[in-house]
Amino acid sequence: MRLDNRSNRRVLLRAGLALAAALAVAVPATAAASTTAQPIQIALPAPTGGHQVGTGSLHLVDQTRADPWRQDRRRELMVTISYPSRHMDSAPRADWLTPGIGSVVQALAAAAPLNVPSGAVDWTATKRWASQDTPVDRRHGPWPVVLFSPGFGVPRELDTLLTDDLASRGYVVVSMSHTYESSGVEFPGGRVETALVADNKPETMKTAIDVRVADARFVLDELTRLNAGANPDAEHRQLPPGLRGALDLSRVGMFGHSYGGYTSGETMYQDGRIAAGVNLDGSMAYGFGTDGSPYLPGEVTKHGLDRPFMLMGSTYTDPTTGQKVQHSHLPDGGDRSWADFWGNQRGWKRDFTLTQGAHHSYTDNQAVLPQLGSLIPQAVREVFIGTVDPARSLAAQHEYLASFFDRFLRGCDNHLLDGPSPSYPELTFQG
Repeated sequence: MRLDNRSNRRVLLRAGLALAAALAVAVPATAAASTTAQPIQIALPAPTGGHQVGTGSLHLVDQTRADPWRQDRRRELMVTISYPSRHMDSAPRADWLTPGIGSVVQALAAAAPLNVPSGAVDWTATKRWASQDTPVDRRHGPWPVVLFSPGFGVPRELDTLLTDDLASRGYVVVSMSHTYESSGVEFPGGRVETALVADNKPETMKTAIDVRVADARFVLDELTRLNAGANPDAEHRQLPPGLRGALDLSRVGMFGHSYGGYTSGETMYQDGRIAAGVNLDGSMAYGFGTDGSPYLPGEVTKHGLDRPFMLMGSTYTDPTTGQKVQHSHLPDGGDRSWADFWGNQRGWKRDFTLTQGAHHSYTDNQAVLPQLGSLIPQAVREVFIGTVDPARSLAAQHEYLASFFDRFLRGCDNHLLDGPSPSYPELTFQG
């Protein structure tokens, strides 16, 4: 998927066309560094909560729904479940990227403007801080449940830092890959389904948001079955020990990055089971009003919610004026959909901006790109993740997400969200 050079940065932010589209962002041409003798190995920072993390996956097939992107198939998804675990420190850690997704990410990284030489990074060597299929910690459960939806085109694996950290703080976090829209989804046995979506026209984006909402609601249905004792996995693979009955489905939240943030709001609008949600830098529209296209806001944008919802934006450079814009609901925040949602929102609301961050600061790229050193020119890196200190950015994101879900799913309020915080100046309070 490619975007025209004049408007691509704006669409990257507003439309939430994430990693695959972001590879078309216009930046100064710079020669990539040559491949080193030893491939770089990425190290992911450890979660900051008090629980060890376990992880498993589910292959889910919706027999009631034909796939809108492939009408000859039933809709199928892969989801990752991360949860508080009772495992020994010596338990083997799960892979960050499976071989199939590693190949997809390598191909994306090799494209302009990243231009990372093939073989320069060992994408499959990295381990998460979660252990595969270890027992669920039942001592303090059942645990609140939070769904996660990634950006447009982005595999769910590239948002591991946020989901695993939230799990370490006492949540069962269920992250989805939206098949045939995602750059790649790997199913059991190594089958990889790649993207079939070829454009970002309004009709395509409307189909995408409808599919995503249906995906999220289906996953929530399947979690209900699982919690009651069923095994919804299509191959009936063994579930992590103790997972059945460990989910408190009376306390469900949802968050997402980019188009996944819009997905969170739109799913909440259609499904009252979700009590609270967060949008990480995603426009809440499927037509974006740029380059003569119509502005087509989502239902959540037009009507708001009666439940809590938080906006977290970033900063981008307006391609027309060259000025820095802090993505927010304010008149100069560069996003009509956020302003419209803000005016219609009936429930609790907050808006924060990661002022030195960029759109992909809310993905694993925040930690990964700095580790690639000279392989990524500074100008390219800043388009993706800005100039914010990576560790400070992640710390702020972890604390604010946990504070939000603790407040509305646990009833524990540390008042971090009440206004500006001197402890986290990276986030500007917008209202």
